[in-house]
Amino acid sequence: MSDISIIISILEVIVTLIIALFIGLLIPGIERKYVHARIQQRIGPPVTSSGLWASIKFLYKENIKPNSPAPGLYKTLPIVCFVVVLLIFLALMPQNYTFLAFASLIAIVGFLKVDEIAYVLMGSLSKSVMSSNLRFPDHIKGGIRLGTLVSSLEDISSSRSLRMIIFGSFPLYLALFIPAAISKSIYLTDIVAYQQTHGPILFTLAGAIGAIVFFIGYMILLHEYPFSIIKAKSDVIEGPYMELASKYRSFIVINRGFLIFTLGILFTVLFLGVPPKLLSLGILLNIVVALILLFIMAIASAFSPIFINRQFYPTVLVSSLLGVLAIVMALF
Repeated sequence: MSDISIIISILEVIVTLIIALFIGLLIPGIERKYVHARIQQRIGPPVTSSGLWASIKFLYKENIKPNSPAPGLYKTLPIVCFVVVLLIFLALMPQNYTFLAFASLIAIVGFLKVDEIAYVLMGSLSKSVMSSNLRFPDHIKGGIRLGTLVSSLEDISSSRSLRMIIFGSFPLYLALFIPAAISKSIYLTDIVAYQQTHGPILFTLAGAIGAIVFFIGYMILLHEYPFSIIKAKSDVIEGPYMELASKYRSFIVINRGFLIFTLGILFTVLFLGVPPKLLSLGILLNIVVALILLFIMAIASAFSPIFINRQFYPTVLVSSLLGVLAIVMALF
């Protein structure tokens, strides 16, 4: 590859990334304006206010020192989450498919795990002012000494998030490996090449089942209703995010929309065989699919209650069994 080709390739990656970040900043506003507001029969906020302007506004807010045993690590974790999503997005770009270990399903699963674990760590490292002197006897676990058992709102969110990682991750990760089972490869370049030859995996029976399982895992990973027990506002007040302010909360706003868009691109790569390539119709398909998933998720969330364990475990079990069934169908 010549130097000019390398420069052009780098510029394509940078421009595509800028477009993705901009769309990610608009996604929260699109969700609130064109789904939630319409369902609730109100005008809704401007599209740019919930993501773009909110992230800029937080940059000018006063920073605070959180009540945490490791405030530096606690404030750095949102940045770590953003970097992880950025790496997933870069792995999905065809310019990076030559780096096989990087552009593989194993790497993507690893990056997603880091993002999940970061939420647990934030809950463990945060003790907000609303949790001060929060002492109660844990009757369920046998605690009887009043005033000696100390917990926090963030601890509740962190423990629930850990449960999500242990059980709730199965549907998404099983769905990711359905295209691998069909194409007989864990590398994105082979998965894309297979679909360019044989057609989209989505239009096979195993692929269609995998798409359903992927969407369930997609909602679980994004902590959206009905899988939002770890951040229910009436219960844990947004969990470990409570003590994050200034530029650190800005990263939280940026990261959510960027993650939604990146997961949409992940779906188009794995189930349609269309990577995000600038100056092609493929990038338009990436955007459309990401928005379709967003709209379906927002509509489902608007009409869903919060699943407690009684509903959560059966849902994860059934969707995981569907994922296993799709993998077996793909193999045999």
